[in-house]
Amino acid sequence: MSVRVRRVYESPEPDDGVRVLVDRLWPRGLAKDAARVDAWPRELTPSAELRRWYHGDGGSYEEFRARYEAELAAPEAAELVDRVRDLAERGTVTLLTASKDTGHSHAGVLARLLED
Repeated sequence: MSVRVRRVYESPEPDDGVRVLVDRLWPRGLAKDAARVDAWPRELTPSAELRRWYHGDGGSYEEFRARYEAELAAPEAAELVDRVRDLAERGTVTLLTASKDTGHSHAGVLARLLED
C-alpha cells in the first residue's frame, strides 16, 4: 500500500498515482486543470467546527487527531476511507492539501489511518 501526502500547490508528479484532494475548500489561486485532482471527497475532511477549534483556538495536535479520527469513524466517512484504502491497495494514492505543515494536518492523520 502506498499513501503519500503532498501540498496541492506542488506540481503533479508521474508517480502520484490517484490524486485525492482532502481539503473542504478549493485551494486559493489554483486552477482546477493545473491541480490534476482525480477525486475530491469533501466528506473526508474535518468538520468546520473541528477546523475552527484546531486552527483558531490553538488546540493540540493530539486532541485534533483523536477528534478527527472519531469523525472518520462515522458511517459515511468510514465508507469513503475504505474506498480510498482500496485505491491505495491497488496503487499509489496521493492525498493533496493546502496545509503548509502536512505532518500535523488532517491529511497526515488520514494517511496514517489509511496505512493501518
